[in-house]
Formats: sequence, structure tokens, C-alpha cells
Amino acid sequence: MDIIQNLDFGAALHDLTPMLWSGLWIALEATICGFIIAFVLGTVIAIGRISKSKILRGVLVVFLEIIRGTPLLVQLVYMYYVAPLLISLVVQIWTPGYQLSFSPFIAGALGLGINYGCYLSEVIRASILSVDRGQTEAALALGYTSRQSLWSIVIPQATRSAVPVFGNYLVMMIKDTSLLAFITVNELLLRAQTYASQTFLTIESYTILAIAYLIISLPLAQLMGLLERRLAKRG
Repeated sequence: MDIIQNLDFGAALHDLTPMLWSGLWIALEATICGFIIAFVLGTVIAIGRISKSKILRGVLVVFLEIIRGTPLLVQLVYMYYVAPLLISLVVQIWTPGYQLSFSPFIAGALGLGINYGCYLSEVIRASILSVDRGQTEAALALGYTSRQSLWSIVIPQATRSAVPVFGNYLVMMIKDTSLLAFITVNELLLRAQTYASQTFLTIESYTILAIAYLIISLPLAQLMGLLERRLAKRG
């Protein structure tokens, strides 16, 4: 009962709102950067997976298994603490004394991009394979090269059909930005943790944080659903 009586949501809401608002912009920036990286990487991997090179396909399969077989949080920590050291060791072969470091934000965006890029690659690959082979053959008959037909005919159609799935992954990525707190990115979760540790308003802080994520993700999920229905009607 004492805990309930001591709850002060008014003070927590008053103090946390501007803090979470600032953290929201950082989370959105990380999401946008991470999703761009994921889309580019996913497209490259998808094209590589359908190439004729067995070696390339084998290397990409191993890479995908490594990324999909390890937790995103571990990948973020690895990207922040370990990857710069490994890159520095390699570069020092040619440039002695070279030292590389990633800011928490850059490490977070790269980690999100690489992780989600591996999952998006399967979506893009399936979308590419779903495009009627006859369209590629028609493009070749009209004088297109294989590369031109892929980028001008196949990729645009595959991307359009994959948009609804992209939307789902975008919503997931926004929620996964909370993991960036573990590499000291000052986003929503880290700000709520800091406030809770300073004020001991633990219940209030994390409840408001959860509501903030709901306010962000639920409307976006509804928007993605609406987009999916409109694309289905056009199709």
C-alpha cells in the first residue's frame, strides 16, 4: 500500500516527457539509418544469393547463419567494442598506429542495419524469385542486358511486393532501438533508466516508457496495414 500511495505519475510525466521526446528523435534517426543500411545490404545479399557463383553463395550463407544465429544485443556490443579493434589490427598492417573507434550511435546503426539486412535479404530474394521469368526474357529480347533487366524490371517489382513486410520490420526495428541503451546510446530506455535511478520513481518511469513505445509502434503498425491493403487492391 505504501508503494501505491507514493506513486507520483504527475511528476514523472512532467519530467520525463521532454527527456523521452529528445530520446525519440535519436531512436528515429537510428531507425532510419539502420533501415537504409539494412535495405542496401539486404538487396546486395539477395542478388548474391541468386548469382551463379557457388563460392559467393556459400560465403553469404555462412554470413547469414552467423548473424541469424547470434542475438542482436551481442552483435551491437561486438560492433561497438570489438569490430573497431579488429579493423584497426588489419589496417595497421599497412598503416602502423592506426586506431578506429565507432561512436555509440554509429555502432548501433551499423548493428541494426547488418542484423535486419540479413533478414530483409530473404524477403527481397523471395520477391525477386516471385517475379515472372517471362518479364526478364522479354526484356532480354528487347535488347536489355541481364543487369539492366534485373535493376530496371525485376528489382522495382520485387521491392513493391515486399513493402508490407518491410513495414513490419521497420516497426520491429524501432522497438529494437531500446537495445542501443546497452552501448550507451542516449535513446528512450537509457533516459528512462537514468531518470528512475535518480528519482527512484521506477514504476512510473518504466510504465511511461512502455506507453511511449506503444504510442509510437501501434499507429505505425496500423499505417503499414493500411498500406498493405492498398497495395493488395492495386495488385
